[in-house]
Amino acid sequence: MKLAVLYAGQGAQHPGMGKEFYEGSPAFRAAFDSAKLDFDLHRVCFEDPDGLLNQTEYTQPCMVAFACGVTAVLAQQGVEPAYVAGLSLGEYSALEAAGVFTAKQAIELAAYRGKAMAEAAKGIDCGMTAVLNLDRETLAQCCEQASALGCVQICNYNCPGQLVIGGEKAAVDKAAALAKEAGARRCIPLKVSGPFHTRLMAPAGDALARRFETESFGEMRVPVLFNCLGREKAEQDSIPALLVKQVQSSVYMEDTLHRLGELGVDHILEVGPGKALSGFVKKTLPGVVCASVETPEELDAVLDAWKKETV
Repeated sequence: MKLAVLYAGQGAQHPGMGKEFYEGSPAFRAAFDSAKLDFDLHRVCFEDPDGLLNQTEYTQPCMVAFACGVTAVLAQQGVEPAYVAGLSLGEYSALEAAGVFTAKQAIELAAYRGKAMAEAAKGIDCGMTAVLNLDRETLAQCCEQASALGCVQICNYNCPGQLVIGGEKAAVDKAAALAKEAGARRCIPLKVSGPFHTRLMAPAGDALARRFETESFGEMRVPVLFNCLGREKAEQDSIPALLVKQVQSSVYMEDTLHRLGELGVDHILEVGPGKALSGFVKKTLPGVVCASVETPEELDAVLDAWKKETV
């Protein structure tokens, strides 16, 4: 079995995520509690009585804390992936799993990133729309035609038949209308708080570049496939530069999945919450065994099933 672990991005969060792991696993608790934040992580992640979890500056550290905790549980159970990757924010969790960041670093960097992205989005009337069943080249042309109304770009290449455009709302709406005229089956507006993975996030990239000057980056123990490349980094690529680029450029998840297939990966584990990445895997690599885990019970069931395959 050649395993890759994928880490979910922003959007799948919900109150209560990670609570079962936290109550039952000391390894999860140690990772989850490692960071110093300016809010009560347990209250927001497990209960969210004030409705903060869906705000970017809270979502990001909560999601990464959950992921780091699950990574600690996987390591305790002897799970050793051949490759790791993550969707957008999930790339920070993947880098923690690979040893580049400690859990404390990853969670605190996610909190900083979330605040920087929220700040960059202030005052922008933004939109994001999922475009179904239209090829990349045609959709790029639609974005180019609509760009007279403002910034609009393909920000996510998720899987065959599913692309996402984002930017300023008027331009996004125009590009979506053009996409439908060009043959897109559906264009679905998404609820977002910012024009993520577009050039409008450049101020967040600048803020991250300054922060990374004060951070130490560990040696990568497991190969990471990077969002803005859709593959492993080259020798000349620097991780800080890739993370700065990542926040303001497209996420090539479909390319990442195809690359995992080329590398011989035959099992993929999605660390949730949610099952969005598993859906992308099924459409991109239908022959690969894929499962998602959000609770201890789900993790135990998946690992038991995969152990039986290898017996």
